[in-house]
Amino acid sequence: MRMRPTLSWTPTEDLPPGSTDPAPVADALGAGRVLVLSGAGLSTESGIPDYRGEGGSLSRHTPMTYQDFTGDPQARRRYWARSHLGWRTFGRARPNAGHRAVVAFGRRGLLSGVITQNVDGLHQAAGSEGVVELHGSLDRVVCLSCGARSARRELARRLTEANPGFAPVAAHINPDGDADLTDDQVGDFRVVPCLVCGGVLKPDVVFFGEAVPPERVEHCRSLVRAAATLLVLGSSLTVMSGLRFVRQAAGAGTPVLIVNRDPTRGDRHAVTRVALPLGAALTDVADRLGVPVDA
Repeated sequence: MRMRPTLSWTPTEDLPPGSTDPAPVADALGAGRVLVLSGAGLSTESGIPDYRGEGGSLSRHTPMTYQDFTGDPQARRRYWARSHLGWRTFGRARPNAGHRAVVAFGRRGLLSGVITQNVDGLHQAAGSEGVVELHGSLDRVVCLSCGARSARRELARRLTEANPGFAPVAAHINPDGDADLTDDQVGDFRVVPCLVCGGVLKPDVVFFGEAVPPERVEHCRSLVRAAATLLVLGSSLTVMSGLRFVRQAAGAGTPVLIVNRDPTRGDRHAVTRVALPLGAALTDVADRLGVPVDA
């Protein structure tokens, strides 16, 4: 029986209330060796919605799963039509104050690393280096048959040529770059194959229901082991791909701090959760530490 991935989480226990005091985050960063784990909430101020917050995309949209993408040609066609349209908007998103604050902390030597669950590339666009993309990146494409990787911009060019005049208006753009389109809007959209072997192309991201590559997981685990603090930014920690690192850190006695407006699945493992908007909270922390953040 095919299992559906975990998309939502409801607290089954009383969780400590969120704080509005970012001082613990400033204290941790001031001590250094902080490992950042970021989620979709960090990019909402760049115009990319998150999955589960207020107005999150899961209230109207079920993300593509690996099983559906690989097993259903029609599902692939719908995905690529929606993703091709969404990419035009998604690719225009720019880093916000939260991303820029993370860059500033890194330049000051306060971070031991950055792991992101996001596929938008905004950490790197802001200037962060050595970012571990836990779930991959939408700016790359991989062939499921031969493994060849190519740039998303090249695929976008080919899809545009194969579908002249395709320009429906999407109701929403989602955190995975997928646009909300009806089947009528998808129409007879044409999908193009791998140029190397003719195989099926997939964005180089980890879909829901797909496993993160083991070597990537182990690299992240090594970063958690080396960190003095794990700082979670804008993640509900609903899916195990991120929650496991919170559990690892807490189990080893490494403090976990979370900045997220809503309760998270990792709250019971955290020293505190700061319930403030990411951009404002991180800018406040930078000011407290005297760390300049680029405008």
